Amino acid sequence: MKNFLRLFALTLVVSLAPGRAAVSAADAARLGKDLTPLGGEMAGNADNSIPAWTGGITTPPAGYKVGDHHPDPFASDQPLYTVSQSNAEQYSAKLAAGTLALLKAYPDYKLVVYPTHRSAANPQRVYDATKANATSANLVSNGNGISGAIVGAPFPIPQNGLEVLWNFLTRYRGIAADRHIGQAAVERGGGYQLVQFEDEFLFNYTRPDITAKELDDSNTLIFFKQSVVAPARLAGTILLAQETMDQVKEPRRAWVYNAGRRRVTRAPNVAYDNPGTAADGQRTSDQFDMFNGAPDRYDWKLVGKKELLVPYNSYTLHSDKTKVADILKPLHINQDLARYELHRVWVVDATLKPGTDHVYSRRTFYIDEDSWQILIADQYDKRGQMNVVSEAHCINYYDALSFWSTLEVHMHLDNGRYLAIGLDNDKPMYNFNLKRTPADFTPDSLRREGVR
Repeated sequence: MKNFLRLFALTLVVSLAPGRAAVSAADAARLGKDLTPLGGEMAGNADNSIPAWTGGITTPPAGYKVGDHHPDPFASDQPLYTVSQSNAEQYSAKLAAGTLALLKAYPDYKLVVYPTHRSAANPQRVYDATKANATSANLVSNGNGISGAIVGAPFPIPQNGLEVLWNFLTRYRGIAADRHIGQAAVERGGGYQLVQFEDEFLFNYTRPDITAKELDDSNTLIFFKQSVVAPARLAGTILLAQETMDQVKEPRRAWVYNAGRRRVTRAPNVAYDNPGTAADGQRTSDQFDMFNGAPDRYDWKLVGKKELLVPYNSYTLHSDKTKVADILKPLHINQDLARYELHRVWVVDATLKPGTDHVYSRRTFYIDEDSWQILIADQYDKRGQMNVVSEAHCINYYDALSFWSTLEVHMHLDNGRYLAIGLDNDKPMYNFNLKRTPADFTPDSLRREGVR
């Protein structure tokens, strides 16, 4: 009986402790063989409507030079078919619930579907780190943090929804970057005012000189700074955030420089469902970049993998030949400019935990197997009704070997409004050669920048 009780107690402790997420060396050896270096399926699907992954785009098209808006490598493609309200049922098995809701709500909404190109690619050092992470990475703090991983995807062969989420949160977006983008909260009738941002990122997790110890000691995933440059009534405000790895253990560190008062103050509420910056109530803080911050308010379920029609290779929406006014239309963006392809995605369902609060009671994320980028997110209100559908229109930034969004759209089914963020068509292109260190993202540096 004593031995039985000891065994029972040990079993209970193991069952309650955060599960060890690392996989065996034999499983990790699949990376680069039947699995891509990031963990996607190397092979295509049965009818080859999804082709095999052959490395993605690793060299720019002829004539491209750094600083250009990225030319479309697939500009000669012709549409395969269009999904509309009239034929949505025919394609329903290949559509996210949110996409079906949009097709039902808006008679002119459509998906123009093109041939599938698995264009996502990362540098070799990311692939090497991913393979090493596979046998060492662990979820900690009940899944609110990770350890034993740097640079690459921590869980390329995921076993649960939190592991897929952490692959998204740590996905490769370069080392440091700055960007000039516009944000528009579009009224139901189509009116909007552009808010202009200048963003700077330092992705601490992917720095070439980062060590696991430094990452653990600093507990910092990303350094971020966002300056509002227009309109005049908002210009001069600067947000500084140090994105912590385990935000339950240590919440996101954030400060704001107020141009009117010329002061730096702590910003404690830049998280969860607090309003997003200058978004007119059309985006929560944790919807920026499709999802960010602590996962602790939700239970995360890995539903599985599906073949879905998703926004992909959205070079037309990114082009400097496309005008912002041509993109922003009533109810939704101009779907003639959007591109959809058939891809395999991981489906993760997040439901609000009892005793916690958020405007979204449930969120379903559709995450690209080749890049770990969230492509679509369905969000439900407290009554369980589909409320907001978000899309990330992405490209391969082939000067950085990063697959990342060029435009995010958050569409509100309840009021016919939407928020578009990332509009860069008439702006200088992302600079992935930015040189920054953690010392450039401190309250003192923010104070110096604000008074210049």
